[in-house]
Amino acid sequence: MAFDLASYAAECGVAEPERFVERCNLFRDYLLETNRTLNLTRITGVEEFAVKHVADSLAIARYFPEFREARLRVADIGCGAGFPSLVLARAFPARLLTPIDSTGKKAAFVERAARLLELDNVRVVTGRSCELNRKGEFKSRFDVVTARAVAPAPVIWKDAGNFTNRHGRFILYKTPEQAAEDLPALEQLCAGRTIRWQVTERFELPEGFGTRLFLYSLPR
Repeated sequence: MAFDLASYAAECGVAEPERFVERCNLFRDYLLETNRTLNLTRITGVEEFAVKHVADSLAIARYFPEFREARLRVADIGCGAGFPSLVLARAFPARLLTPIDSTGKKAAFVERAARLLELDNVRVVTGRSCELNRKGEFKSRFDVVTARAVAPAPVIWKDAGNFTNRHGRFILYKTPEQAAEDLPALEQLCAGRTIRWQVTERFELPEGFGTRLFLYSLPR
């Protein structure tokens, strides 16, 4: 049986799942068209795109209900082709997404895709998080900082540690193997600080496309 993205989206709290799938298909077409001249993704199959890009991006709402309920300000570090930021912006219009990438061409693609998808809750930033982290306009600006397939968690936290507000946290997309490698370094890095780290339970992506979890921060 083919993967039913609309049903999965509904389970994740997306209010208009059929409309959401239509917009994701539009996004996929634009991504693949642009991919001919700009290397954005190796995932081109319809089902693979739906699971590895869209469902994987949406999974955060299953484990962190605030994505369904709160008006969050979310930074996506190293957004690449717009995952998870554009998927989350389309799924949850009340969330304010800030995709960040140091590669100008990728940031420009995300900005064009956001316009195509009629997303008025997206503000793209071109820059390195380690440099933006020192700027006043980014200090304590976000409720959530997330990243997917970018860098080890200790690097992300060191580069963007000033981004979160007093009650904000990092929620990072990881495989179990990546989390097992990252956690000891995070514990050492954050020893004596007012932050600690945990992982969610493992979960399987639909259609056997891999095992994932979230590595996230909490106040100590």
